[in-house]
Amino acid sequence: MKKIKSSERKIKSSRIIVYTIMILYGAICLYPVIWMGFYSLKNNEEIFVTNPFGPPMIPQWGNYIKAVTQFDILLYFKNSIWVSLAAMFLGILFCLMFTYVVSRVRVRTTKALHSMVIAGMFIPIQAVMTPLVVMVKNLHLTNTLWSLIVPYVALSFPFGVMVLYGFYRSLPIELEESAYMEGAGFCKTYFRIILPQMKSAVSVLIIYQFISHWNEFSLALILITKNELKTLPLGLAGFYGQFSTDWGPVGAALVIASFPVIILYVFFSNKVSDAMAFSGMKN
Repeated sequence: MKKIKSSERKIKSSRIIVYTIMILYGAICLYPVIWMGFYSLKNNEEIFVTNPFGPPMIPQWGNYIKAVTQFDILLYFKNSIWVSLAAMFLGILFCLMFTYVVSRVRVRTTKALHSMVIAGMFIPIQAVMTPLVVMVKNLHLTNTLWSLIVPYVALSFPFGVMVLYGFYRSLPIELEESAYMEGAGFCKTYFRIILPQMKSAVSVLIIYQFISHWNEFSLALILITKNELKTLPLGLAGFYGQFSTDWGPVGAALVIASFPVIILYVFFSNKVSDAMAFSGMKN
């Protein structure tokens, strides 16, 4: 009995230690987000002198009004939403079509195509910036939002193929064969049977591609020069210079820019967990 009680005490103490570490880690991860919210509701004196880390003494809700009225954040927000959603939708669509073919058609050509696309992940973006600028100019897309959408789709394509390929290969081909035997055509088989099985993988791509497009800065800096076409990262970069003495509206703009990413992750986080669990079981 004494041995059992001592082992139970050890288990309880180890659990307490693990839970304490997890709580501390969670607090460390969450505090920057909470601090950004505090930061957006303070004036310069609180931010730098009297209260840099705690909640605001008197919330300055006017910072959000200044961020919207004195700065074209809604225009930049609209541009970022359009570019991110369009590039994400087209990128996932092309990845689904291409990966389905290379995972189901077993010939040397498809294997070579798959390897070539995956190799694109190892090419740094700096190496293709000059060709991209030339391509955009030749396609007459300069200073249009499509000058960002087309490169974003191409640059996110290898990662999307890598994620979807394993999921497609894990699906038994007997699912499609049985559907064909029942008289279903290709489109009905794909959209009714195959695509619903890919929800977890598609959710991973939705989060990854949207966040990468939403935060992208270097290509937008090179390809976009008109103020009315700037995305949020470009607009925020100009915001620092223009309002360098009033940091409250800067924090408010950062909070507004973070909303879509947070909302997207809340909606799709469960699917991402399912995809990770499925990948672990498969491996």
